[in-house]
Amino acid sequence: MSYSLVVHGGAGTILKSTMTPEKEAAYHAGLFRALKAGEDVLSAGGTALDAVTAAVCALEDEPLFNSGCGAVFTDQGEQEMDAAIMDGKDRSAGAVASIFGPKNPVRAARAVMENTVHVMMTGPNALEVARKAGLEFAEKDYFFTKARWDALQETLAMKQAGSEDDDPSRKHGTVGAVARDEAGNLAAATSTGGWTGKAAGRIGDTPVIGAGTYADNETCAVSATGHGEVFIRYTAASEIASRMRYAGETLEQAANHVVMHDLANNDGSGGVIAVDRAGNITLPFNSEGMYRGYVRSGEEPHTEIYR
Repeated sequence: MSYSLVVHGGAGTILKSTMTPEKEAAYHAGLFRALKAGEDVLSAGGTALDAVTAAVCALEDEPLFNSGCGAVFTDQGEQEMDAAIMDGKDRSAGAVASIFGPKNPVRAARAVMENTVHVMMTGPNALEVARKAGLEFAEKDYFFTKARWDALQETLAMKQAGSEDDDPSRKHGTVGAVARDEAGNLAAATSTGGWTGKAAGRIGDTPVIGAGTYADNETCAVSATGHGEVFIRYTAASEIASRMRYAGETLEQAANHVVMHDLANNDGSGGVIAVDRAGNITLPFNSEGMYRGYVRSGEEPHTEIYR
């Protein structure tokens, strides 16, 4: 049996015209670290669930990406993070929304899945679940990055002047991973800080099972990144699985239809990463770029940013 692992660091990337060679190399390095973290689990016979957890934690630990220590700021100057994880073996799922404190929000989502009877939690009780699970917490200094703070000030200034642009990099920013392990089980995990200058309390598609995160052994595992409100309204992740299950489409056909038709035609810029029960992978996106990478049994890891 073989394994497959795919990761993403968000769509709506830095415009190619303003990307520097140094930044591009740093993004590739971050994606490679995430792939290695996940593949180390899979190559040792570990589970898809543990692999996506490890890969997303590596991305949350990289301030270049909008999650964990790289999370963006709300319009109130705070950081509110969402995360979700799902096991395709039995559709177990856990999610947290608008939390702050745990160094790795995806682990908090997994704690909800494994230690409660609920799927999604927020507020002080979600943090208490994380504490009881022994997760590591950090202070504000750990999560602060000057680049994110400066981006908030620019966004607030544009809002006040009524001249806010439509740069997708301001409204996109998520990390995620999907995997198939050697036993044939699928899993997906996603984590985000939301978008720069979002309204405090806003929750996007990341923690919404079936919208930004989904896994089912019978069809596929999906992690999404993009304009969250549209991904929620079109239940993007589960729609891919439904097209496979009921229309008999392949993973690539189903994912391409959702991303390039359902989402693209309705202001839903962004993309998804997905893997099916046979280990096939696809990474479609309708924005200028998407930080992404993949590795399969016996192959070298590969990362890309633009088309």
